[in-house]
Amino acid sequence: MWPWEHAIFAYVVYSLVCHTYYRTAPGEYETAFVLLASVFPDVIDKTLSWQFDVFQSGYALAHSVFIAIPLAIVSGLVARRYGRAKLGLAFGIGYPLHLVGDVIPIYLSSGEWTIHHLLWPVVVIEGRSHGGLLEGVRHNFVPYLEKVVALEPTPYLVLQLCLGLAALVLWTVDGWPGYRLVVRWNRLVHDRLN
Repeated sequence: MWPWEHAIFAYVVYSLVCHTYYRTAPGEYETAFVLLASVFPDVIDKTLSWQFDVFQSGYALAHSVFIAIPLAIVSGLVARRYGRAKLGLAFGIGYPLHLVGDVIPIYLSSGEWTIHHLLWPVVVIEGRSHGGLLEGVRHNFVPYLEKVVALEPTPYLVLQLCLGLAALVLWTVDGWPGYRLVVRWNRLVHDRLN
C-alpha cells in the first residue's frame, strides 16, 4: 500500500472504533496520531533501506511484528498512564494496521496469505539497491500509476476506491478531524516565516 492508502485504511478503522466504543467521532489529535502511526513503518524502513542502506529491503525493523505489537501495547499503556488513552489507541490501531495493509495487496494479487516480510529479524527480505529514497519511490510509483490510469477493475483497485469513498464519507460525518490542526499549523508556519 501507498502512504495515503495506509492512512485511509487506518482512519476508517479508527473512526469505526471511536463510533462503536466511545460513541463519538475521532478527535483532532487522535486523527493525527492514527495517520502518522499508519505510515510510521514505511518512513522508518524505506528511508533506512533505500536512502541509507541500513537494511536490505524496506521491510525490516519497523515492519516486524516482533517490534510493532510490543510498541503498540507499550504506547497504549503509556498514553493511558498519562490520561491520553485515545492517543494510545490511535497509535495502537494505526501502526499494526500498516502491517495488515501490507498483507492485503499481496493476497489480492497472488491469492496467498503471507506474512514472511513481517518477521524481521527471523526472516530477512532480500532487496535491491534503489539508488536513494526518491528513486525507490519512482521505481515503485510508476507501475502503480500505470495500473490506476489504465482503470482496470482489479480487486485491489475496487478495494481502494471503496475504502477511499468510505473514508471520505466518515471524515465528513466526523466533522473533518485533523483539518483544523493542519490549518493552525499552516498559520503558525506562515506567521513565523513572515
